Amino acid sequence: MVRTHRYQITILGGLGELGREAFADFKIEYANGNTVLTGDLDQAALYSALNRTLALGLELVALSRLSEAPA
Repeated sequence: MVRTHRYQITILGGLGELGREAFADFKIEYANGNTVLTGDLDQAALYSALNRTLALGLELVALSRLSEAPA
């Protein structure tokens, strides 16, 4: 069984159109000049999201596991 958790990924600055498309599977919010992505992810999806961040040249500010995702 693959476990899913709710994660929050904070990226420096805002996202352009390409960034918003790349993270369309996340809830996207803006706070204090940063972009906050929230989503329910398993381990593979988490690494995929981090790889998208790297591929787009975005700066990771914080990564937090908030809780287990709802069933």
